[in-house]
Amino acid sequence: MSHKRLNSYKGRLSPAQISEGINIAHKNAIRLLEDAQILYKENRYPSAAALAILSIEESGKRSILRHLSLFKSDEELRNIWKDYRSHTKKNVQWQFLDMVKQGAHKLDDFKPMFDPSAEHPYVLDNIKQISFYTDCLGQAHWSNPSEVIDEDLVANLIFIAQALSVGHEVTTEEIELWVKHIKNADSSSKSQKEALLHWYYDMENNGLLPPDHNISDILKWLGLDLDDISSD
Repeated sequence: MSHKRLNSYKGRLSPAQISEGINIAHKNAIRLLEDAQILYKENRYPSAAALAILSIEESGKRSILRHLSLFKSDEELRNIWKDYRSHTKKNVQWQFLDMVKQGAHKLDDFKPMFDPSAEHPYVLDNIKQISFYTDCLGQAHWSNPSEVIDEDLVANLIFIAQALSVGHEVTTEEIELWVKHIKNADSSSKSQKEALLHWYYDMENNGLLPPDHNISDILKWLGLDLDDISSD
């Protein structure tokens, strides 16, 4: 058996390959969530917490893979792959529900979640570490997973993982439309939001959205006024 490290791919992916990766990550996030729920019912809280966090990380891969379809330079491509394999880059969305409870409801309200200096991704990664391992921390204090991970924490992590695992199967056509509308938008907030809206319309026209979608909801989320949007 070879003892060499796995050869991680770091090159370009086609829309078909990206959609496949998103769908695999989505299914694996659900699998990990279900395993966490089984362990939670058996009062195996540390392992349940760790698996819930792994589920959150798998769900986080989906947005990074979308970004992979938009790179404009080799350096950007390398950085996106680095993010894809970074635990703290994949778990940034775990505070989404807390921000909603605090009143966030528009896209701009969630910007702090993606702030490079934010501490919450490291908090979750540390919880994962103390869920798996014993360690000597602080003033020579021994950390025991069975003592530091309680039922309420696990229940909250499972709830977050469940919320983030909601999604639909992504098609190659969806990623192609994503590239069409998002890749060439300039860096301004308004341009990015308009590109998202036009992508949404194109998805609607191609029958790629669920039947219960609502254009007013996406407008509110983007913080846009329909009269203020330029034509495609």
